[in-house]
Amino acid sequence: MRTIDLTLIVAFALLFVWGGVAGAFHLDIYEPRVPSELLEELQDMDNPYPATPEMIEAGRTIYFGKGLCVTCHNHDGKGVKLPGHSPRDFTDAKWQEIRTDGEIMWVLRNGSAGTQMPVRVGKDISEEEGWSVIHFIRTFSPSN
Repeated sequence: MRTIDLTLIVAFALLFVWGGVAGAFHLDIYEPRVPSELLEELQDMDNPYPATPEMIEAGRTIYFGKGLCVTCHNHDGKGVKLPGHSPRDFTDAKWQEIRTDGEIMWVLRNGSAGTQMPVRVGKDISEEEGWSVIHFIRTFSPSN
C-alpha cells in the first residue's frame, strides 16, 4: 500500500513540475518567436505602410474589433493575466525596442507556438489590416 501511495505522490509531483515547465514554453519573454533562420530577414522587413493617423486609427479599430486582439492583450495593451504564458505586454519598453515590425507580422501570420496566440492574418484580418494593427500596437510604447 505504501508503494502505491509513494508512486502516486511521485507521479503527481512530476506532473506538476513538467506541467509548470510546459506551461511556460518561452522562459525568456524577450526571446524571438520567429524561426532563427528567418530572424535576420524579418528584422530587416519594414512596415510598407506609413504610420499616418488614419492607418493607426484603422489598426485601433481592428485591435478592438474583428482582430480580437483586445480579448487577450486588453484595452491598455498590458495583456490579460492568465495561468501559464500570459499574452504579450505591449507597454513593455524593452519589447517595443527589440521586436521589429517584420517579426510581429510573422507572428500575426503564423501564430506563436507555446502560447495561445493564433494566426490572425489570412484568417481574421488582411495583410494590410495586420500592418495597421502593428502601427497601433506601437502606440502602447512608453516612448509615445
